[in-house]
Amino acid sequence: MNKTYNGTAVLQELNPEVREGDMVTLLGPSGCGKSTLLRCISGLTDMDKGSVLLEGRNITPLAPKDRNVGMVFQSYALFPNMNVFDNIAFGLSMKKKSSQQIKSRVEEMLQLIDLTEKAKAYPHELSGGQQQRVSLARSLAVEPKLMLMDEPLSALDAKIRKHLRTELRQIQKRVGMTMLFVTHDQEEALTISDTICLMNQGRIVQTGSPDEVYSRPKDEFAARFIGSYNVLTREEMSRLNIHPANSNAVDKFALRPEAILVQPNSLELQQTATDNGSALSPYIGLGLIEEAVMLGNIVRYRIETNGVRLHADLLNGDQVEKFSEGDRVRIHIDRQACIPLAPSGT
Repeated sequence: MNKTYNGTAVLQELNPEVREGDMVTLLGPSGCGKSTLLRCISGLTDMDKGSVLLEGRNITPLAPKDRNVGMVFQSYALFPNMNVFDNIAFGLSMKKKSSQQIKSRVEEMLQLIDLTEKAKAYPHELSGGQQQRVSLARSLAVEPKLMLMDEPLSALDAKIRKHLRTELRQIQKRVGMTMLFVTHDQEEALTISDTICLMNQGRIVQTGSPDEVYSRPKDEFAARFIGSYNVLTREEMSRLNIHPANSNAVDKFALRPEAILVQPNSLELQQTATDNGSALSPYIGLGLIEEAVMLGNIVRYRIETNGVRLHADLLNGDQVEKFSEGDRVRIHIDRQACIPLAPSGT
């Protein structure tokens, strides 16, 4: 699949596959082509090259209304002059369903989104989260084979967003709906997805389960975008006296901030067990805390050690050692936690 705007390639040789019943997330920075891909699949935007197959059928020549593909946008796009019941019923009416079929299906959708008591309310009488649930129900009511969701939660505040994404995932599992979900929020993608397709500059650079994409980033872009990894050059690794095996052809490595163990300098030099208890983290050297940022349940430290700057994440709690800017600390790094990275774009 290819798409170009004014000579600029927006989609380049894309060939994503979505398994029936899965929640697949397109994750990437703004402008990487996520929304354009959805619009091409739905038929709202023409492709320069390629085709869209749905259950083995080529739907590329079909108009959007004939593709049996639902779409939920960032803006709720509800009809302000219609109440909740009529908004959900709209697509069914367009399909010439009987009044009894419409009533039965809308009531089913209202129960699914837990808004039965709001059936006669108008959009302006609903919260943002409730409006987005109505938008979802309206799309689900016509039973599309594929649901496309273009950053549907981004307009909501953080608390409602987290609650609604959990509800969305539960609804998707309950009805067995195949969904393609767009977001630029890494936490959101890791939370709700069966599969993540990480996009950059019009290409899918890595595909895998949330654990695969987070734990084994393919290249520098993936490492920097998905997990706030430390990306270290071979020369920086040498300064830290870390020499991973079988990595002579690799120029860069990724190291998760939570894989760095930090101890007070006042402690006697000792080896500290890693989380899995099966290996010991070698002592790397002394470090200087340059910055400490509280991020809720973790504290992120920027540490300078042996001429290398590292970010380390430690749990935040009363029973956990805390450090301040200017403190000297001991650094321990498990060599097995250093992941070799392929050159970006390969």
